[in-house]
Amino acid sequence: MSDPANFPPATIEAFLRFCEGEWMSLRSRFVLGGAAEAGEGDEWHSSERGELVVRYLEGAPGGLSVGPKDQPARQLLFAADGSFSAGDQQGSWTLWPDGSLELVVQQGGSELRERIWFNKPNLRLRSTIEQPADGTPGRASFSSEIRRVSKPAAASPAAAA
Repeated sequence: MSDPANFPPATIEAFLRFCEGEWMSLRSRFVLGGAAEAGEGDEWHSSERGELVVRYLEGAPGGLSVGPKDQPARQLLFAADGSFSAGDQQGSWTLWPDGSLELVVQQGGSELRERIWFNKPNLRLRSTIEQPADGTPGRASFSSEIRRVSKPAAASPAAAA
């Protein structure tokens, strides 16, 4: 669980630990160019709700196990040199002074950039942009994620007396 006293997280390890939890997610996806230029109605965007489970993986500086609730998770393992691996994909990470984490992966002929930041301790935002090597518009998504938190146990009337 996050520690609001250390907000925003200032190191990659603290950032990864801060991500741990169960999140309610709303993601909007966009296809830039292609279908949007062809005038194919509303097919250029979609929105979906989901639940995301994130677990911190011990290590130096650590990793994340990320996946939809009740489905297999994907592991991202971070190295202190600014690289990370996610299965057979390799990429680089940068923790920016504004407290956001940027992940960059080259895949085939395109580049995928994801930026993750916390607006509040229990509100996480993510943007993803895929850019083909030829510079044409690709795909993009934006997610807002709210951490599920447990309510404190209510005091019973007998305990209050």
